[in-house]
Amino acid sequence: MARAVARGDTAVLAVGLAAMGAVLSAVDAAIVRQLDGGVHPMMIAFTRALFGGLAVLPIVAMRPSVLKSVYPLRQHLARAGLKLIALVAFFAAFARGPLTDVTAIAFTSPIFVVIGASLLLGERLGGLKICAVIIGFCGAFLVAGPTGAGLTLAMGFALLGAVVQAVIQLMLKSMSSGDRTATLVIWNLLLTVPLAFVLALPFLTMPTGEQLGLLALQGVLGAGCMALMTHAFSLADASIVAPVDFLRLPLVAVLGYLLFSELAKPSVWIGGALICLAALIASRASRRARTVE
Repeated sequence: MARAVARGDTAVLAVGLAAMGAVLSAVDAAIVRQLDGGVHPMMIAFTRALFGGLAVLPIVAMRPSVLKSVYPLRQHLARAGLKLIALVAFFAAFARGPLTDVTAIAFTSPIFVVIGASLLLGERLGGLKICAVIIGFCGAFLVAGPTGAGLTLAMGFALLGAVVQAVIQLMLKSMSSGDRTATLVIWNLLLTVPLAFVLALPFLTMPTGEQLGLLALQGVLGAGCMALMTHAFSLADASIVAPVDFLRLPLVAVLGYLLFSELAKPSVWIGGALICLAALIASRASRRARTVE
């Protein structure tokens, strides 16, 4: 009985942490929009990576063994490069498109994971997964189709970010079997900093005091969000934690309306709901497949 209560308390804590992570992520998106035009997305990515790297340095100093990995450096470097591409794509999308629309499209990433796992890893596409893919793409069409924002450059960046994020998740599927979560997160943060710096060099400009404050806040929020979500997933099953992330959609919609007078169309809400439903179905199908195995 006591053990069941403890598990319940742990699940509640995990949900709370994930909800806090969703709030920070929504604020992060609003900051990127606020910086629109004044700071290049590559510069934003570098600042975010820098603060994230600084946040984990004390952990590395106290526990150097956390850097011990069974995978070669080039594999971590490839994942960090892909992560940087995803970040820049999403930042460019948030800077140019409606916040709610971009967030909804970002949630298509699990759908691309299902497709990639089938094509690249040979995983079987069952009925539930096929259903998830169809529902997900119907939702994406509503958001980025003629009745939504349309297939604009912002939506293109959002789709690119979702696809690249799916590739990263597929890499993590195999790498998580050999390395601890902390090792994967820290290597990713540390390697992203020099990569982002090199790519940001052509766009380096001296930000204003306000921009510098927003960049610093955005970097801290990014590191905090990653820490909260990582800890949440370590406390409870992904089926409990992952759905909480969908809170980002209404939170971003509220911030978009209050700060930038953006009002999401009904088709965006319907499409976003379908995409979230598809992601949940895909997650359930994957979990059922692992149970059968």
